[in-house]
Amino acid sequence: MSDIQTLYAAFAARIDAVLSALEAEAVLPAGVSRANVAVEPPRDPSHGDLATNAAMVLAKPAATNPRALAEKIVEHLRRDPAIVSAEIAGPGFINLRLDRKAWEDELAAIASLGSDYGRSVMGEGTRVNVEYVSANPTGPMHMGHCRGAVVGDALANLLEYAGHAVTKEYYVNDAGSQVDTLARSAHLRYREALGEDIGEIPAGMYPGEYLKPIGKLLAEEFGDTYRDAPESEWLLLFRGKAVAAMMDQIRADLAMLGIQHDVFSSEAELQAAGKPEEAEAWLRAHDLVYDGVLEAPKGKAPPEDWEPVELPLFRSTKFGDDQDRPIKKSDGKWTYFGADLAYHMQKAESADALIDIWGADHAGTVKRIKAAVAALAEGEGKVIPFDVKLVQMVQLLRDGEPAKMSKRSGNFVTIADMVEEVGKDVVRFSMLTRKPDAQMDFDFVKVVETSKDNPVFYVQYAHARICSILRRAAGEGVEPLSDQAALLGEDELALIKLAAQFPREVEAAARAREPHRIAFYLYELAGALHGWWNMGNDDPEKRIIVAQKLTLSGARLFLALQIGQVIRNGLAILGVEAVEEL
Repeated sequence: MSDIQTLYAAFAARIDAVLSALEAEAVLPAGVSRANVAVEPPRDPSHGDLATNAAMVLAKPAATNPRALAEKIVEHLRRDPAIVSAEIAGPGFINLRLDRKAWEDELAAIASLGSDYGRSVMGEGTRVNVEYVSANPTGPMHMGHCRGAVVGDALANLLEYAGHAVTKEYYVNDAGSQVDTLARSAHLRYREALGEDIGEIPAGMYPGEYLKPIGKLLAEEFGDTYRDAPESEWLLLFRGKAVAAMMDQIRADLAMLGIQHDVFSSEAELQAAGKPEEAEAWLRAHDLVYDGVLEAPKGKAPPEDWEPVELPLFRSTKFGDDQDRPIKKSDGKWTYFGADLAYHMQKAESADALIDIWGADHAGTVKRIKAAVAALAEGEGKVIPFDVKLVQMVQLLRDGEPAKMSKRSGNFVTIADMVEEVGKDVVRFSMLTRKPDAQMDFDFVKVVETSKDNPVFYVQYAHARICSILRRAAGEGVEPLSDQAALLGEDELALIKLAAQFPREVEAAARAREPHRIAFYLYELAGALHGWWNMGNDDPEKRIIVAQKLTLSGARLFLALQIGQVIRNGLAILGVEAVEEL
């Protein structure tokens, strides 16, 4: 990281220095937490350039009222030559107006930092494990996986940009009954590859044609050895081969979205290594697992064959769940929760914080897995922050009508289908144009429209416009001038002020674990750029390149260049390319 301090960080430091001075004067008690003191743009730009809630946050521990404390803070701030005015508003908010040079310096900081502008050390020393996608290895990546994949990848990028050490992890669910079904489905395709007419795919099997290549590979490797052999002879072998082939396909599908994981953890390997047994023993030793009988199903009469069975139960009610949860089934096999608990225990060994990206259909299991992680952390005398982000499904449309399914997959639209039709960048940006827990539509026609209503195009077009004017300027012999910012007017200053918010947007988005905030910010910045550009349509003197005014043109060109840099930095976090032409 560069030692150049961006504007919001610099003024947060100045306010912090004032608060330290007030501690020395005994106006503030020593050691009071300043964690909630914020420096941000005022809601109404007419009120100033920056606002702080310092007096509101610290008045109570200082045993005074906010306005009285604000007066003390303002008294110090008014001595700062970079602050033109410091005014108290409402119950004790402080609004600041900055000297123009502060904004000119920020423009220079964008140029100096380049691709590092907006990077933070906020997460320095913190290891975060982000687990996302983790789809069953039974078919190609489809639309049900796409949104979570993009949200998880963008979040991992965001946290890394904010200074965290990030591990991108994929949990391979290769130990359940679904992979046995995959093996049987692959065996059908294997027999088909050997020339057998297998007819209709039986109910319960995977019908997609994506298994045909796997069947062909099995036939080439084994000939007819297992065509008529009993299942016991080939099930484990075919399961391993089929899972490996599907994981190769899944990696290729994710690569089309620009996604690469650092770690692939296998549920089968986890169980083979005895990790669930280790977790159970540890939890029993800490009185967090006991043998008990589950209650009968609530809300309706239990099934006729229901019998009370003693099972090992995790004390999830101790951590806010509505009932204790079994970690094993009556047949001795691990429940999904039992295996998942061991998996999270493994992840926590090498991370300071855990984040899981799940589909909204898993909402019911959030409490229990959070309870498990809380228990494990508590038992080891530490705190492991654990966040589960739920992602709603996406409705696929084509010009307002439901999109047709993929023949290759059998019954769903694959990620490959989407990327091949509209491109990686359109898919990724589109998935981040709404909060992940909100329903969204993905219309194949609308996401490629060239209009303001299409955020993907609108942001890409802003960057392409900047590249276009830079090419034109080069052709006309106009160069960006970094030392003429004093020539920029109020319209340009407003653009600098918006660009200057990028570093704090990065930190706020990382703190909230919400990468979509970056997409929202870029849309706003693109709108401001387009607005500035369009002023030249009505007034030639407001164009970026003005005939016979090379110095002014150079100053405006330098500004445009830095806005382009901020857009590139934001798009890089989202995993989207900043195109130069549209």
